[in-house]
Amino acid sequence: MNIIAPVSSIMSTHLITVNPEDSLEKVKACFEEHNIHHLPVVRYKEIVGIISSTDFHSFMRGFVRNDQDAILEAVRLRTWKAADIMTEKLAKVEASDPIRTALEVFKTNRIHALPVLTDGELVGIVTTYDIISAIAKEPIRLGDYGSH
Repeated sequence: MNIIAPVSSIMSTHLITVNPEDSLEKVKACFEEHNIHHLPVVRYKEIVGIISSTDFHSFMRGFVRNDQDAILEAVRLRTWKAADIMTEKLAKVEASDPIRTALEVFKTNRIHALPVLTDGELVGIVTTYDIISAIAKEPIRLGDYGSH
């Protein structure tokens, strides 16, 4: 992988997003229906937060212990909003930034997803999975693993 290539060369552009006012019921549905792990929270194409599936499940953990709790969980999912649980202070990268920049942000902050912007507008997301996938696609060259 060429780490000086732009982030745009490996980012995901087919984004599933929610609005800050969307219910956690919608957030849950997005995670389940699309099998994603990071959900950008967007207001008029501007990213205002992100919700990871881990954060969502941690927030919901412990709510259901019996039938009565299941009813309360349904109420919580309808009444709590994406804005209530999203992470707001986000690291971001520009689509033109080199992949090396994303790697440094991941390493320094121990996060797994970065919103990708162009002129302040959300255009994609790059994750550690995207980077691992790009590396895995690299052809193995003879001599790279010679005997020692």
